Amino acid sequence: MKPSGNKGKLYIVPTPVGNLGDMTPRAVEVLKNAGMILAEDTRTSAPLLAAFDIVTPCVSHHKYNEHDTVQPIVERLKGGECMALISDAGTPGISDPGFLLARECRRAGVEVETLPGATAFVPALVNSGLPCDRFCFEGFLPPKKGRRARLEALSADDRTFILYESPLRLVKTLEQLIEVCGPDRPASVSREISKMHNTTANGSLTELYEYFKANQPRGEIVVVVGGKVDETVRVHRNKYRTDDTSE
Repeated sequence: MKPSGNKGKLYIVPTPVGNLGDMTPRAVEVLKNAGMILAEDTRTSAPLLAAFDIVTPCVSHHKYNEHDTVQPIVERLKGGECMALISDAGTPGISDPGFLLARECRRAGVEVETLPGATAFVPALVNSGLPCDRFCFEGFLPPKKGRRARLEALSADDRTFILYESPLRLVKTLEQLIEVCGPDRPASVSREISKMHNTTANGSLTELYEYFKANQPRGEIVVVVGGKVDETVRVHRNKYRTDDTSE
C-alpha cells in the first residue's frame, strides 16, 4: 500500500483491547499492506499479527525510544514509505505512544490517517449509565506531583470524567476521589473491557471503595465519575401549567 505521487503515509491503527473479534477488516488490510509496522511492543503485538496472518516487518516504537526514532521515521515517510503505527491495545495516542509521531508528521507535511476502532474508555463511559453527552477524558493521573490538584480540578467540573488506573492503585484512588468529590458522587469501575471477565460496578464512590477494598481488582481499570451537580439550579416550571390535572 503506497500513496500516489510517491508520497509516504502514516496509518494509525487501533487494535483490540481484549477480544480479537474487535479487529476490523480494514485494520488487517492496512497492516498487511504497509511497508512497516511500528509497534509499542513487538512481543505483545506478535500474537495479534500472527492471528491474522500479518507478516509485515515490525519494529519497536514506544515512549522510551520515540524521541530518538521519530525523525528517522518521518524522513523515511517523506521518502515515500508507508507505515502503520499500533499500540499494545486500543488506539495509539490515547494514553499510549502516538502523539509525538503524528505531530511531527503533520509538521513535515506527511499524510496521517487514523482508522476508527477500539479504545477502552468509550464502552466504559457508555456502560456507566452516567451522562456521556459531555465528558472529560483524563487518562492516567500523575502518580505523585500534581495529583491532588488535578483531582480537585476534576471534582469541580460539571462533566463526567474518566480515568485509567492500575488495579493496585484503584482503592487509593477511590479514597482520594471521596475526599475531593464527596462520598455520594455516582461513579462506575469497569475492568477487562471486551475480555472474558469484563465487568462494570456502579454505585457511589463510597460503595465502590468498600467493594474493591474487600475484593482486590485485577486487569485494566477504567473509572468513570459523574460531574458536579450545581445544587443551586432550580427546576424550571411552566407558569401556564397548573398541578391540578382534574378536568
